[in-house]
Amino acid sequence: MVEAKSVKLTTLIPDPRNANKGTQRGRGMLERSLTDLGAGRSILVDKNNIAIAGNKSLECAIESGFENGIVVETDGTQLVIVKRIDLDLAKDEKAKLLAVSDNRSGEVSLDWDVKELEAIADSIDLSPYFYDEELSKMINDAELAGVGDDEDEERDRGAGSGEKEINCECPSCGHKFIKIMG
Repeated sequence: MVEAKSVKLTTLIPDPRNANKGTQRGRGMLERSLTDLGAGRSILVDKNNIAIAGNKSLECAIESGFENGIVVETDGTQLVIVKRIDLDLAKDEKAKLLAVSDNRSGEVSLDWDVKELEAIADSIDLSPYFYDEELSKMINDAELAGVGDDEDEERDRGAGSGEKEINCECPSCGHKFIKIMG
């Protein structure tokens, strides 16, 4: 039988080289979901308690007042399932909202750190996740937009008052959109 262990969230370490910078809008959605609906999914840490997946969830949970978590140790051969015993998807609005919140906040939270992604691509094969042309376009778009400059990075994280429009294309469906940074 697998045992769960309690852990202080502050003992977990966000990935210092996370390729997803996140967005302010996504962070706001995630914080609201955690505050209004509670936790709905797990995060993944390595054997050293460094977050592999769920970095933004970890950060927002701590900022939203969550103090403790439950660790289930696994070697990856079994799926870890989070069961909310207070929710019934067929009956509860809260469960339905959590399903929408989880998908939507993940969708709008993605903001690739192209330099970090390039560094990752130097050491591992990203072809199962990105077509070559998708990765090249992201790199070219970032270079054209000047992403990676210290001033832009500060603005992306909420510093400064200016806004910047970047023409983007969704790598999975090709939908074109304008991203407002700042």
